Amino acid sequence: MVKSMTGYGNASGTFEDMDISIELRSVNNRYLDCNIRIPRVYTAIEDPVKSVVQKYISRGKVDVYITIDTSKSNDIAISVNEPLADAYMAALNSLSEKYGLSNDLTAYSLSRVPDMLIVEKKEADVDLLGKNICEILEQALLKFNDMRLTEGAKLKEDVLSRLVKIEELVSFAEERSPQTIAEYRAKLEARLKDVLENKEIDENRILLEAAIFADKVAVNEETVRLRSHISQFRDILESTEPIGRKLDFLIQELNREANTMGSKCNDVAMSKAVVDIKAEIEKIREQIQNIE
Repeated sequence: MVKSMTGYGNASGTFEDMDISIELRSVNNRYLDCNIRIPRVYTAIEDPVKSVVQKYISRGKVDVYITIDTSKSNDIAISVNEPLADAYMAALNSLSEKYGLSNDLTAYSLSRVPDMLIVEKKEADVDLLGKNICEILEQALLKFNDMRLTEGAKLKEDVLSRLVKIEELVSFAEERSPQTIAEYRAKLEARLKDVLENKEIDENRILLEAAIFADKVAVNEETVRLRSHISQFRDILESTEPIGRKLDFLIQELNREANTMGSKCNDVAMSKAVVDIKAEIEKIREQIQNIE
């Protein structure tokens, strides 16, 4: 199945009262370039996230945005500085006994002593959080792949239609090439008659000249290779593996054969067909730049 390198996907979930949302965006790129955007405190989760992305994507510039909202989570813990409280209580009891004072200390007044209460933020279990994020990420990647498959199907349809046009132009070239040789021979005979007037024309010389011309303008080797490359192109488009790099190589081969045909053309109609073939090849090249 053809996949585009351009796509978008998102998913969300919760973990210990934290709201997690993930978005993925990608554009075409020669290799896989994965950028993870996550709050700095959770950067240890980046490597597991990249590993999940690599299971689904082989090429493209991918941006993964991970948002973690902790505003609803009860992650504050308050504890008593017991050594300080014991020392403070001991000191007050000593004052009360020594000077005959009543000890009217309350929990509230004790709590107002500096550093008596310790406020701490609970640390999330990073491993569990990472596992949860990866599960949400896989949901986003499934949507992301659905979009890439939809776009890939359109790219495949366009490429196949252009391959048909190239085949039609190749058929025209195959039919036209022998005609150019016959026309050249007829023109050669006409010229010789004008030059030699009533003298006898050397038929062998005409055959030799026509054979030399035919060898120069024959494009049957190029058309056979073009048809072979087109057949390979169709087979690759049916593959379930990433195919972008293979298509990049094959489009170069198509272009090389078209250039060779162009160098052999000695006819306006043939030249126009080759120009049209190269135009279709260039349009295919543009499309496959977006295929994974």
